[in-house]
Amino acid sequence: MSAYSAKEYWTDVARTFGPADGAGLAPVLHPNAPPWFNRCMDELQYRAIRRALKLADLPSGARILDVGCGTGRWVRRFRELGLEPTGMDATLDMLRWARQHENRAPLVAGEADCLPFATAAFDCVSDITVVQHIPAASQPPVLLELVRVLKPGGRLILLELIRGKDDHIFPRRPQDWIEQVTSRGMKLIGWFGQEFLLLDRLFVRIVRALGGRDGTHREVSTSASQTASQHSPVARRVYWGARRLTAPISAWTDPFVEKICSAGFATHGVFLFEK
Repeated sequence: MSAYSAKEYWTDVARTFGPADGAGLAPVLHPNAPPWFNRCMDELQYRAIRRALKLADLPSGARILDVGCGTGRWVRRFRELGLEPTGMDATLDMLRWARQHENRAPLVAGEADCLPFATAAFDCVSDITVVQHIPAASQPPVLLELVRVLKPGGRLILLELIRGKDDHIFPRRPQDWIEQVTSRGMKLIGWFGQEFLLLDRLFVRIVRALGGRDGTHREVSTSASQTASQHSPVARRVYWGARRLTAPISAWTDPFVEKICSAGFATHGVFLFEK
C-alpha cells in the first residue's frame, strides 16, 4: 500500500464522485452512500454549524475563511447567512466543482499548513471535518496557521471526529483537540457533541459483526458505506433500505439523546475558540 496523501486522496474523490449528486455532497461526505443519506448527514452538520455561529455571535458582514471548502457548501451558506466568506482548498478538482455550484464568493487554491492569506485577515475561520484527514503529526502546523490568519478576538470553529479509525481519518479525543488549539494562543468558548445517531450506529455495528468485521471503531457512516459497497447489489439494497429507517430516526432523536448522553459519546465534536 502506498503512503497516504491527503491531496491525492481528495483529488481522486473529487474526480470519481464529483458528478454523483447535484448538491455536491458525495465528495465531501460519504462517497459510497446514497444521496438521501448524505442529505441527512449534511442537515445534521448544518444544524451544528448554525448553533456554533450563534455562539460565535459574529456581526453581519464578518469575514470568514472556510478551510478545505470542498465543493463549496459552507461558502454558499455563510453568504446566505450574511457573512463575507472566502473558500480555500488544496484540491483543484474540488474548487472546480465549487465554482459549478454557483459560488460567487472568492475561491482560492492553497495548502492548510501554509495559508495564502495575511496575518489577522479574518474575523472567523471554519474547519469542518478537514484537519481530521491530515495525519496527526502534521496537524499542529495546520492549527497554528488557522490561528495566525485570525484577527484578535476572532473565532475559530472546528467540527472534527472525536472517535473512529480508518486509513484516511486521524481523530483526536475532545480534550486533545482542545489542548492542541489552546496551546496555540486560543481560548475555548465551548464545545458540544455532534452526530450521536444511536440506533443507526447500533445497526452498523451489528452488520459489521455479522459480516466478520474486526470490531474496531471507525468513522461510522464511512466504513458502513464501504462495507455495503463490497457486497452484492441485493445485499446493498437491503442494507441501505434498513438504514433508510435507522438514520432518519437517529437524526430526529439526536437533540434528545444529547440531553442524556455525554458529548464525548458523539462521533464528532464542534469546538468554538476565541483568539
